[in-house]
Amino acid sequence: MENTQTISPGQEMPVTVNEQLAILFNYFPELSKKQKEQITALYPLYADWNAKINVISRKDIDNLYLHHVLHSLGMVKMLRLKDETTVMDIGTGGGFPGIPLAVFFPNVRFHLVDSIGKKIKVAQAVADAVGLTNVSFRHCRAEEERQRFDFIVSRAVMPLADLAKIVGKNISPKHANALPNGLICFKGGELQHEILPFKKQAIAIRMQDYFKEPFFETKKIVYIPL
Repeated sequence: MENTQTISPGQEMPVTVNEQLAILFNYFPELSKKQKEQITALYPLYADWNAKINVISRKDIDNLYLHHVLHSLGMVKMLRLKDETTVMDIGTGGGFPGIPLAVFFPNVRFHLVDSIGKKIKVAQAVADAVGLTNVSFRHCRAEEERQRFDFIVSRAVMPLADLAKIVGKNISPKHANALPNGLICFKGGELQHEILPFKKQAIAIRMQDYFKEPFFETKKIVYIPL
């Protein structure tokens, strides 16, 4: 647990895995003992699986807690999901943002979908290992999933307009949260052109407003009601 890697080459001093955990827990002091134990268990699980099935860049695995777990939990700063909310994570890869969010919201149902079977295998194994009971999985393309959910989340690189077209069919018409049901995407860089078709409805938050680490300087979370 003490491997030292740079969080962003040329931008930050090396941070150990345990130091990353301390940073994460400092941002979310409301986490219970059980939740902290579940999050702490993620690094050895992903490190072991990643050696067999590459779901996270091998250069980035030691940045797991800041680049992947804390990044995923950035959504909490935008929206606190009510109990019984349903969420589909499209293009989940090894389980991001779905697994960290499922730890944070134990009474919310998450459905993780990816077109690559081996990635779903890793995500399911990790979820089982940390005792998550509020997560389901499916190996399929997003176009094939017909269930309806309150929110669709994604860290995938697909343009917002394309993703919105694909998941529009999956949005439930019944709203129960502070924001109407819709799409929540983790994006980086310049987003003006992507957001333009949704300009009057889209909400974009800068993650650097919540997390001070340089990694988050260009990271945003975009919400689009659907």
